[in-house]
Amino acid sequence: MNADWRAFLERAGAALATDRVSHFGQVEAELHAALSGDICCDLSHLGLIVVRGPDSETFLQGQLTCDVRQAIPEHSSIGAYCSPKGRALASFRLFRRGDDHYLELPRSMVEPTLVRLRKYVLRAKTTLDDASDTLARIGIAGSNTTRLLAAQVADSVAGMAAGDVLHSNDTTTIRLPGAIPRYELHGSVPEIQAAWNALAPYLTPAGTEAWCLLDLLAGIPAVYPETAEAFVPQMMNLELLDGISFKKGCYTGQEVVARTHYLGKLKRRMYLARVESPTPPRPGDPLFSPQADASQSPGRLVDACRYPGGGYAVLAVALIECAERGTLHLSDADGPVLRLESLPYAFEAAD
Repeated sequence: MNADWRAFLERAGAALATDRVSHFGQVEAELHAALSGDICCDLSHLGLIVVRGPDSETFLQGQLTCDVRQAIPEHSSIGAYCSPKGRALASFRLFRRGDDHYLELPRSMVEPTLVRLRKYVLRAKTTLDDASDTLARIGIAGSNTTRLLAAQVADSVAGMAAGDVLHSNDTTTIRLPGAIPRYELHGSVPEIQAAWNALAPYLTPAGTEAWCLLDLLAGIPAVYPETAEAFVPQMMNLELLDGISFKKGCYTGQEVVARTHYLGKLKRRMYLARVESPTPPRPGDPLFSPQADASQSPGRLVDACRYPGGGYAVLAVALIECAERGTLHLSDADGPVLRLESLPYAFEAAD
């Protein structure tokens, strides 16, 4: 975490872990505010990879599932980076600041993703670097945030749709998908400090967990070290989030991803669920279903977060048959049952 930004957060009352804000003193209240109020969160738990150089767009187009050409300065894209076998090694949000492309993903995935991508640069005129501490970034969420941002930061945010990007001074604002209006702000430490201070009287400061909860409820997946290469992108619903292009041409893993789309019947999907567990669930935790054949796993957790009032919200990739016509348990036959909830998008992908 940038030292100047860390000092600012400490002055604002944040309890800090290595690369994230644990809380601002009221963990449960902050989680409740994420669902029913207006919150402001530090996003240092997310890392950034910056890709620079005249061949950057062409290079990324050959590596990522999304159509990089659509990540223009005014629009961002969700996507994945896959192994040759079509398994997601990382998932991210792709956006631009000037001529530079940025991949936003969990901090724990920055270094392994950089190592893999750099192997394929070869003679391309492009460089990839860890930019996690070069920009400060915050998240704003809640029913009043569009009005507040328009009044305090940039009046043009009122017309932004999900995925849209707005550049104002040195601040990049991204509108995120989901039922609750959400925005990310990226910029220099002075610019983001100024935005935080302008919004602070109207928002509840909240820890990282509150933001992660909103990501889960929006059905936005993340790949962590525990789940790298565990899922084909469609299993994480990325085609439903416009994170896969089936018309862009070749990229690493494209053959498997395309075959799944055109020839195969998808047997696993990502579901949102609630679970009452005595211990915190973790990404990669296995699922059990009495309806599953003994030869195949019924699924694994993608992500998990504490839910206000008790229990946990989870995203789980599971066999469709078990999820929709059976029962899913966490870990084993004696584990707690997952109670499925509705995602904010439909499972039927557009043609």
